Amino acid sequence: MNHDSQSQSPSGQTTIHVDVNRFSFRSWASLGLAALVVGAILVGAAFIPEASSSVAVGSLPTHKIARGELLVSVTEQGTLESANNTEIKCKVRGDNTLISVIESGTEVEAGDELVRLETLLIEEEISERTKFAHLARSAVARAEANVARAEIAISQYLKGRFVTELSKLQKELAVAESNFVSAKNMLSHTKMMAESEYTSELNVEEKQFAVEQADLQVKLTNTRIDVLKRFKKQEELATLEGDLNAARANHAAEKERALADEMRLRRAEEELVQCVVKAERSGVVIYPSGKAWEDSPDIEEGATVHKDQVLLLMPDLDKMQVKVGIHESVIDRVQPGLPAKVTLPNKSHDADVSSVASVAEPAGWWTGNVVKYETIVKLPKTEGLRPGMSVEVEVVLARHKNVLLIPTSAVIATQTGHACWVRRMGAVQRRSLELGDNSDMFIVVESGLLEGDEVVLDPLAHLPAAQAEAAESVGDSSRDKPKSVEL
Repeated sequence: MNHDSQSQSPSGQTTIHVDVNRFSFRSWASLGLAALVVGAILVGAAFIPEASSSVAVGSLPTHKIARGELLVSVTEQGTLESANNTEIKCKVRGDNTLISVIESGTEVEAGDELVRLETLLIEEEISERTKFAHLARSAVARAEANVARAEIAISQYLKGRFVTELSKLQKELAVAESNFVSAKNMLSHTKMMAESEYTSELNVEEKQFAVEQADLQVKLTNTRIDVLKRFKKQEELATLEGDLNAARANHAAEKERALADEMRLRRAEEELVQCVVKAERSGVVIYPSGKAWEDSPDIEEGATVHKDQVLLLMPDLDKMQVKVGIHESVIDRVQPGLPAKVTLPNKSHDADVSSVASVAEPAGWWTGNVVKYETIVKLPKTEGLRPGMSVEVEVVLARHKNVLLIPTSAVIATQTGHACWVRRMGAVQRRSLELGDNSDMFIVVESGLLEGDEVVLDPLAHLPAAQAEAAESVGDSSRDKPKSVEL
């Protein structure tokens, strides 16, 4: 997969397959920079006659230009995984210790035990919650009794104490009114006796005072009855109803507290059951693979796990995929739908690119600070695929058919463009080129060459003209740079 291959088609055209790995697909700017560096190294050789004149034209290494097919691809290493995983998560709150865990890759049946967590803390919590639940139920009963007493107190007042007090005052009023009538009668009799001179005026005044006293007692009793009906009754009812409302509020609070304690107890009992995780269906069980930068605990006996952490995965083996990272230099050319070839240790599968991430994965020491984009290649349903298998993915970026191909080693970048040297009739001619797509080994020639032309390989090492042109390019580029100032 990582080597270029060349084959002869029935029509005589050459088909060249080129793999471009994450560091190999270069732009023409990179090719020009390499040519400038090489030219700078060899620039001295251009002024040494023995360095070039000793090479005969007939002995120059050449390559014959021919039409063929150029397959440009990018190859990355990846790991086989399922596109549809059933996650088995920890449902117990807080940090928990793994007592036992099934081995990754084990075939299980529904109901088989997969994971067991430490239960000591949960058992102690259940004991505490049970005590609190009993105390809360007792508080609810007391609060309910207080509500009943407050309700009875209102009825007791309205039908008991209030009626008694009112009756007592009404009785006192009747007595006062009777005394008032008697006093008035006695006053009338005394006045008659005084007119007949049978009694003194002093006795009349005494009877008059008695009438006034009786009238005052009637008015006072009526006032006490009015105060009882209009004010004291309302005041007492307000107090009793306030006590009732307070009792009801306390009862509601105790009920909520009891309900909360009951829920905590039930939750602890449910978590005790969830400390033993069993398979809901049959299948293969594997460990989750965390990201390189994540500080997550390993799934192993004695490890600490937390709530909602994925403990195990049950992959769907009918929906498999490969997730690879594509280097940023070629990610613009990778699109969903591109053909891909997935190679396993013993066989290969044709596949397609399913999706390409729009945001790069985090780069750091774990990636060598190389920026990559996550790309998913889905495989068709195939027997024998297992998660975790190492695979090689080749994504075909472009396929150029019936095009002129020139080796990259025959091309140099100059100030005016790209050029090569053609051996023709015992002489060497310079040709300006217009180039298309390229790989590490070959470039598509748009114009400047014909089929059958023989181009000189590595012209910088053999041709003084190429060396001089490269040296001129190096000189021009150095003149463009700002010069240092000595202080």
